[in-house]
Amino acid sequence: MHNRSDQFSKNLLRDGLSLVSVAETEVEVLAATQKIDVYSVPDPARQAERAGMGLLGELSAEPSLFEPFHRTPSLRQIRQCLRKQLTWHHELERRARSVAGSVAPDEDVDAPPQPAVGFPALVVIGPGRPETVLDAYRCEPVQPGVYHAVPGLVMRVVVLAELPRTRATLLLRLLGSGRLLREALADLAALPDDTWEKSIAKPLLVHFRLGRQEPASDEEDEVSAEIRAWFEDYEKKLRAEERKEGRAEEAARALLIALRGRGIAVPDVARERILAEKNPETLERWLERAVVAASLAEVLDDLS
Repeated sequence: MHNRSDQFSKNLLRDGLSLVSVAETEVEVLAATQKIDVYSVPDPARQAERAGMGLLGELSAEPSLFEPFHRTPSLRQIRQCLRKQLTWHHELERRARSVAGSVAPDEDVDAPPQPAVGFPALVVIGPGRPETVLDAYRCEPVQPGVYHAVPGLVMRVVVLAELPRTRATLLLRLLGSGRLLREALADLAALPDDTWEKSIAKPLLVHFRLGRQEPASDEEDEVSAEIRAWFEDYEKKLRAEERKEGRAEEAARALLIALRGRGIAVPDVARERILAEKNPETLERWLERAVVAASLAEVLDDLS
C-alpha cells in the first residue's frame, strides 16, 4: 500500500479504531517479508464508545487484522492476507511463551500446556464484490455488504459498494473512490462539526487531499460541488488554525527569552502556563509587558 489513497485508508482505520482500541499500522510480522496494514486490539474500558461506532465498532470487537484494498481483491491477494493472519498468530503464541518464560511445545513434550492465544480475525475491505473469494472460502452474508468465511478462518469480507448508506457505515465508505467516496463525503459534510467521524476523517482528508482531488464524473451535480466547497473551506480554516498555533509558539518562546533577559525567574508552573497558552494575542500582550516589567506578576494575568 504505497499510494495516497492506500495511505489514507490505513490512517483512517488506525485513527478511527484508536478511539476504542490499541491500533497500529505497518505491524511487522517476524519471519516474513510482509506487514499488516492495521492491527487492532479492543480496549475493554471503551466498550460503550465502540458500540456507538457502527459497523467499524462491530468489526473491531475482537483482535483483528484490517486489510483495505483500493480495488476489489483477488483470490491471490486474499491468500497473502491469510498468510499474514496465520504468521501473526504464530508470533502472538511465541510472545506469550516468552512472557511466560516457557519453552516451545515441540522443545519439551513434558512441558505443561500453555494458555491458548486467541486467533485474530482478518477483515478484508474492498470496493466491489470478490466473487472468487466468496466462493473459495464459502463466505455467507451476515448483513448487507458484510460476509463471513467458514468459521475456522475467522475472516470477514466487507464490500463497500453493498453497504447501506447510513451513518453506521460512513467511516468505512470513506475508504471507497468515485461515486462511493463522493456520497460518503456528502454524508460526512452533513454531520454536526462535533461528531467523532469528522474529528477523525477531516484532518486526514486534508492531509491526503482526497476531498479536493476526487475526480468528477458525468454524474457530478450540485451536491458534488457543495462537497468540494465544504472541503476547501475546511482546509482554509485548518491552515489558518495551524498558522495561529505557530504564531503562539513563536510568541511563547520570545516571552521566555525576554523574561530571562530581564533576569526574571520563571517557575515551572508559570512556564507551563506560558507554553500552554494558544492565543497569540494574549502572549504578545504579555511580551509587551515583559519588556519593562520588574516581576513575573507584572507580566501574566491573574498570577497566583
